Amino acid sequence: MEINMPDLGFHTEGLLIMMAVLGLSVWADLRIHKNKAEISFRDALLGTLFWIALAIGFFFYIEWRHGPDYASLYMAGYALEKSLSVDNMMVFVAIFSAFGIRDQVLQHRILYYGIIGAILFRAVFIGLGTTLFGMSAWVELLFAAVVLWSAWAIVKGGDDEEIEDYSNHWSVRLAKHAIPIFPRLLGKKLLISKQDADRAAEGEQNLIYSRRAKWLATPAFLCLVCIEVSDIVFSFDSVPAIIAVTREPFLVYAASIFAIVGLRSLYFLLAVAAKYLCHLEKAVAFVLVFVAFKLAVSGVEHISGIEFVDITSQQSMWIVLSTLVVGVVTSVIFPEKGAAG
Repeated sequence: MEINMPDLGFHTEGLLIMMAVLGLSVWADLRIHKNKAEISFRDALLGTLFWIALAIGFFFYIEWRHGPDYASLYMAGYALEKSLSVDNMMVFVAIFSAFGIRDQVLQHRILYYGIIGAILFRAVFIGLGTTLFGMSAWVELLFAAVVLWSAWAIVKGGDDEEIEDYSNHWSVRLAKHAIPIFPRLLGKKLLISKQDADRAAEGEQNLIYSRRAKWLATPAFLCLVCIEVSDIVFSFDSVPAIIAVTREPFLVYAASIFAIVGLRSLYFLLAVAAKYLCHLEKAVAFVLVFVAFKLAVSGVEHISGIEFVDITSQQSMWIVLSTLVVGVVTSVIFPEKGAAG
């Protein structure tokens, strides 16, 4: 179960390379979309392929620098995080719809700030998770239960057609108590000054907002809060699953970050294509069951001192990748009724 592999540690060189590459790429992505009125399917597809190519390039860097075993751990974690992101993106679609935000440039901006928050929160969760993971073999069994619950939630959620009202989400209600709110969108701004609010409200007697506040939040800001909180909730599912596959803190963080930075392009791609990936959720659930099994066996092995099964890092990678590929291919070959049109 890769227990004899030496600890990689939080590799400074790799971290600096990753941050430099991603920083330049995010900057270029923002410059490209700065003056665009909409994000086309072609733009989203090319952007998604670009971010995937970067992640694959980092895989070859890890393979060259640290060997194929560590590279396999990274790729398995990346593939798992990317596939789990599909469900997350569909929640984001529902959140934007709940707040009436249809402007793609504004959606792009909100997702940009959301990704910055996700990068910071993932660092905290991964640090805590890997620390807990190394404390006791019993934690492996606990993580196995969490991952198995995530698999069950995916299967159960696929049959649940109830749509949550995200405009009344608890995080939104909390934000409304913490900061004054302007009741409608004003351009692409998340926060507006009192002067802007007063100008926008001229002649509209029905607009109710705090006249004393110097700054007010728009519904776009509330949408960002909801997306950030939703991503934190997703982290409780995805981080244990990735740690279970990858374990090395640096590789877990690299896999998560490379998957997260491409979420803006993936969002606009999936908004069109997600209905065609009808069997991907089942594949993801199967991968999580495999991860939970691997975790449980590893925990029992550490507690008992007896080795039951040896699953190498490269075997784990190919099981994860092949299962997800099968989920995509079967979705194309056997689409659900109504999806093909």
